[in-house]
Order: sequence, then C-alpha cells, then structure tokens
Amino acid sequence: MEIWFWVWVLLAAILLIAEMFTATFFLLPFAVGAAAAALLEYLGADVGWQWIAFIGVSSAMLVLLRRYANRLTHEPPVRTGVDRLLGLPGTVIEAIDPDSATGRVRVEREEWRAESLSGENIPSGTRVTVERVVGTRLIVQPSETDVAAS
Repeated sequence: MEIWFWVWVLLAAILLIAEMFTATFFLLPFAVGAAAAALLEYLGADVGWQWIAFIGVSSAMLVLLRRYANRLTHEPPVRTGVDRLLGLPGTVIEAIDPDSATGRVRVEREEWRAESLSGENIPSGTRVTVERVVGTRLIVQPSETDVAAS
C-alpha cells in the first residue's frame, strides 16, 4: 500500500468527523468519495483513477444527498397575520345573512365579520371553516361535521 491509501483514509475520516459537527450533509459526499478512492488504492488502481472515483462518487453523492437534505431541512413557511386563520374552525355567533350583509364568527378567541362562501344563510351556533380572508371579513362555509349532522 502506498501513501495515497492513508491520504484518502485520513481525508475521509476528517471529512466524516467534520460532517458530524456541522450536520449539513455537505461534507459527507466528499468523505464517501475519499473512501471510494481509498478502496481503489487498496485494490491497486492508479492515482488518476482514484481522483476520478473521488470526483465522480462525491458528485453523485452530493446530488443525491442534497435532495434528501432539502426534504429534511425545508419546512413550509409559518403562516402569520390573517393567513394563519385559513382552514381553522370557528363558530357562528351571529347568523350569517347574505341579504343584509350581517354575520359574525368566533375563530379561536377572536370575533370576525363573516360571509358565506356559497351565499347561503348560516344559523348561529353552526361550526364553520375559514376559506378566505377579504379585508376584515372571513369567508366561511359550514364544516363537514356540521353538514353531516343536519
């Protein structure tokens, strides 16, 4: 075994240890590439082939691990402001009447002016789901559980 074997093994070990401290999935592909080059040196391959293996395996692993790492680290953005109300359940506290443009709902601990998504009357006490927010009004529709109960 030549010195290159120990160079590749040492490089793989250093990169693997550095990856453990950074946990970014960036150094791991290069550690695997260095390990592949060390294996080729052990099998007696020329230094040129070792470099080709290092670059090829590192590149392939980088592409594959980036996809996996992106799924792990990218969370959907947190909805804030009125956008956080979308999809939340609420209760009608003042009947929603499209003709007189009246109606109020309670969502969490807040009261909001409300309109029906379908333009129908929704009686007080009905469970609803927030579909849209238009200005200071919530556009709601009766919840599936409330529709099934009627």
